[in-house]
Amino acid sequence: MVKSNKKPIVENPLLSIIIPHHGGFKILNNCLTSLNKSTFTNHEIILVDNKSKDDSVSQIKNKFPYVNILTQNNNLGYAGGCNIGATKAKGKFLLFLNNDTIHDSEWIQPLIELISKDNSIGSIQPKVLNINNNKLFDYAGGSGGFLDIFCYPFIRGRIFNSIEEDKNQYDNQQDIFWTSGCAFITRKDLFLRILFDRKLFAYMEEIDYSWKVQLSGYKNIIEPKSIIYHSGGTLNDRNFLKSYLNHRNSMILFLTNHNFLFMLFLLLPKMILEMASLLRYFLTANFKAFIAQLFALIWILFHPFYIIKRIIQVNRIKKVSLISITKKMYKPSIVFDYFILGKKKYSELID
Repeated sequence: MVKSNKKPIVENPLLSIIIPHHGGFKILNNCLTSLNKSTFTNHEIILVDNKSKDDSVSQIKNKFPYVNILTQNNNLGYAGGCNIGATKAKGKFLLFLNNDTIHDSEWIQPLIELISKDNSIGSIQPKVLNINNNKLFDYAGGSGGFLDIFCYPFIRGRIFNSIEEDKNQYDNQQDIFWTSGCAFITRKDLFLRILFDRKLFAYMEEIDYSWKVQLSGYKNIIEPKSIIYHSGGTLNDRNFLKSYLNHRNSMILFLTNHNFLFMLFLLLPKMILEMASLLRYFLTANFKAFIAQLFALIWILFHPFYIIKRIIQVNRIKKVSLISITKKMYKPSIVFDYFILGKKKYSELID
């Protein structure tokens, strides 16, 4: 490990950067090459290989011999891969990072400084811009994530498929509901108490974690001084598995993370929104998404014991009441506001 030549910040804590990987040498090579340019050097890099089917890991091993590679026998997804990496990490803080990202050279410093000086912070996300068009926010990150009471996510800079140009309109540091899984820093001791839910596999596992961070008495922050670039795609880029997991995991969070009575109160309108989504997919001939969402709802019906187990686990970790978290959620329906009222920008939601 190379020591930084810069003046240490706070205690200059060791940072563990954890990158789950499932193939693709070029994107991973770009990511690691970019990390090499980071001014904060007191870090270790842990690559969790989720059974890649190409030779990208062997190439990385030759080119970046200092990277700690954890080879798995199965594809554990983003959630399982990150959990494995966290258990092997030596750092005080963990930085989870997608392999299809590149970064400003000074992006880590603001994250470390902020989380080191404020013990109430559970996790922090950098501002995430599109890797192919740096003027646009990235679909998967933007400038901080939010959630409505029906568990539909949106971000500053992107609501559903409407992506804004970054004009520094969301450059203020503030509390957010969730930090994007494409890049966020968190406390190792906190993460090991919560972990990602492996059943979620990929998509919305970071929202689940961020929700539980707040239930544990911490807050989540966006730090726009830290900037990275990510190839996040759009809603139209979703394959069957992505659509299925997004719909299924949203329903899992809705049923298990809410206060039970509050969830029952919202259940009917939630199901109306789900049926409206199915109808929209059908009428627009998007049969792949229609079947994916239908399968997601069927999965929920056939896994009641998993749902009950999650409810018990969520109640065990809470240090604040479940209902109190709803104060931090968007109270109207983001689906209604977007598709019916035509609110396409985050700034239009807070006017």
